[in-house]
Amino acid sequence: MKQQHAVQENHHNSNPKKSIPPYMKAISGSLGGIVEASCLQPIDVIKTRLQLDRSGNYRGIIHCGTTISHTEGVRALWKGLTPFATHLTLKYTLRMGSNAMLQSAFKDSKTGKLSNHGRFLSGFGAGVLEALVVVTPFEVVKIRLQQQRGLSPELLKYKGPVHCARMIIREEGLLGLWAGAAPTVMRNGTNQAAMFTAKNAFDVFLWKKHEGDGKVLQPWQSMISGFLAGTAGPVCTGPFDVVKTRLMAQSRDGGELKYKGMFHAIRTIYAEEGLLALWKGLLPRLMRIPPGQAIMWAVADQVTGFYERRYLQNAPL
Repeated sequence: MKQQHAVQENHHNSNPKKSIPPYMKAISGSLGGIVEASCLQPIDVIKTRLQLDRSGNYRGIIHCGTTISHTEGVRALWKGLTPFATHLTLKYTLRMGSNAMLQSAFKDSKTGKLSNHGRFLSGFGAGVLEALVVVTPFEVVKIRLQQQRGLSPELLKYKGPVHCARMIIREEGLLGLWAGAAPTVMRNGTNQAAMFTAKNAFDVFLWKKHEGDGKVLQPWQSMISGFLAGTAGPVCTGPFDVVKTRLMAQSRDGGELKYKGMFHAIRTIYAEEGLLALWKGLLPRLMRIPPGQAIMWAVADQVTGFYERRYLQNAPL
């Protein structure tokens, strides 16, 4: 019996578990992004308005939301939805796909296991990639649209996402779409490193779920893990997010830029508005990001779980 057990153990070690291919992770992320964007756009608009409010026009989240609704109409809470939804879909496609590819590269070739260090680096790399390729240009357009007050097209500088992008390129050059890239890289890299590591840890700790084991979490289980994993990032990266928003929102318009770069913006905001100003918009971020991660992972886990059971485990659906 001992010899048979040893043979089985050696066979298990020499045949690592099959993993979900990156393209399936990418598809699962894109579907999750569409659902998340549709549900949480108003919170993102409120967060942006609060972060750009230097004169105290808004007294908090509820006051900001009601003010926008009363003065600009309820539809104004979904300003920038098209670039936001496209941005989230592309971002999650790239994030989930690139993270899966990086994890495959960091896995032990013999056992197929991924260390926590490798998982952290994979998440950071995916965050940096999404920040440079997708997040920065889309958020520049989204923030420029969101900071505009009113709904009357003739009173708005930017008439829509495409017009906004064209105006930025015409007035500021192509690199204008990458304003605030440095803090965005720092924010997204740190966020995704923490999020992927925490999501895996919560899945294992709470539900005994390991990738490739064929177990499909219930949507509410995925939502709990995703919510918890998405909470730490906003607290740690608050200053990067505020600076990113300020850098993206400013345009030359023939004058000098108030903020010269990431570190100059941090120093200026701290000197003029105090330390807590670097965490402006934190509460709406916490209202948006953890629930957003909960929604995204609930969708993504169902898609990848279906694939695991159907193609990796050959289990009945």
